[in-house]
Amino acid sequence: MKIAVIGTGYVGLVTGTCLAETGNQVTCVDINTDKIEKMQSGILPIYEPGLELLFHRNISQNRLIFTTDLASAIKEAQIIFMALPTPPGGDGAADLSFILGAAKDIAALITDYKVIVNKSTVPVGTADKVKAIFEQYSTVEVDVVSNPEFLREGVAVEDFMKPDRVVLGTTSEKATKIMSDLYSPYVRQGNPILFMDEKSSELTKYAANSFLATKITFMNEIANLCELVGADVDSVRRGIGADERIGKRFLFPGIGYGGSCFPKDVQALVKASDDYAYDFKILKSVIEVNDSQKTVLVDKVLKYYGDDVNGKHFALWGLAFKPETDDIREAPSLYIIKALLSKGATITVFDPEGSENTKVFFGDKISYATNQYQAIKGVDALLIATEWSVFRNPDFDQMSILMNERVIFDGRNLFNLEKMIDLGYYYNSIGRQLIEKNDVTINLHPEQEEYTTIN
Repeated sequence: MKIAVIGTGYVGLVTGTCLAETGNQVTCVDINTDKIEKMQSGILPIYEPGLELLFHRNISQNRLIFTTDLASAIKEAQIIFMALPTPPGGDGAADLSFILGAAKDIAALITDYKVIVNKSTVPVGTADKVKAIFEQYSTVEVDVVSNPEFLREGVAVEDFMKPDRVVLGTTSEKATKIMSDLYSPYVRQGNPILFMDEKSSELTKYAANSFLATKITFMNEIANLCELVGADVDSVRRGIGADERIGKRFLFPGIGYGGSCFPKDVQALVKASDDYAYDFKILKSVIEVNDSQKTVLVDKVLKYYGDDVNGKHFALWGLAFKPETDDIREAPSLYIIKALLSKGATITVFDPEGSENTKVFFGDKISYATNQYQAIKGVDALLIATEWSVFRNPDFDQMSILMNERVIFDGRNLFNLEKMIDLGYYYNSIGRQLIEKNDVTINLHPEQEEYTTIN
């Protein structure tokens, strides 16, 4: 099939590349000339595991093309995907100006039947608004389909190529046949293509992300309670995760959710509910709890230092909101850094992919290390905000030499508690036993070759 994808952000680029991988002819369109020129030259603008191989392969086979010319991109396209940003406004509502503007531009250009696909995450009723634009600005027949994406950053290619379900909102038999043909190569193992009306499809995306955000937040609340009552959140997690009605996923406690999807989707669903005079109490609580959870490590740090961290130097491992991405949007790390800087602390950070994006926010207000051990040299404590694999099994002997004190505040529960006891660290994690430092020398010189245990 010949396909146009309008917008080359995260969703648009993954969508276009993966559609090309199954033999479709895909033209991706963006108004950002510099970005298009880089992609035409083979430069991938985002970090996403597995995407680069498909990106280069389909460019070389002329199945994946990039342009700023909307008219040429959609002229022969049977299907036009709109993968445009829907940023939250001040009231939490999704801003539809990019989608509605693109729909108006497309309507003025098309001369034959097209399937217009809303790939962006949009509020209930957006398909109707897009239809109204085509009815107003074009005499050509179109079908507007809602096709929400369920791509997880870090595994987006796998999610697209092997989806656990494809959700399509349309009441048109013609569009149903076309979209079934398009997606059939991706569901050969039997996972369903779920057809429904447009409004149900639009609400499905918000409902899915909001439910997962609620599950994460509930577990964080349980973790906070575990610390107060002396329970172990890992045991509780295993105990409830074994219940097949609950499941094991999204039960790991931490310092809150971030990224481009969960925060804005939960807010948008709350706003949509308010518009219909429905008070969505659960989701409002989710937002409130998640906001406070993002700085729970800061609370632990301030308690440890008696609310005075002026002049203290901290290392932060992890900037991206999750591993295997460079996305720092709404990442807990941003809130942690901001809070500690406001208290007079200095910070050195390391992330395998997220440092460049973080510089946009903080510039030279913090220091950026090129590896995890450079980040901890001479620091008073280490904070962990992202569970990158490289952080899971560090060289603790080297860490003990480099750090001024063996103090770790772990927002992702990476380390075994018994091991931290044996190593003599002060180790404060989420919802688990607090490991007190009791018999280990502190204030080690950064260049010291060994440390001594005090009996």
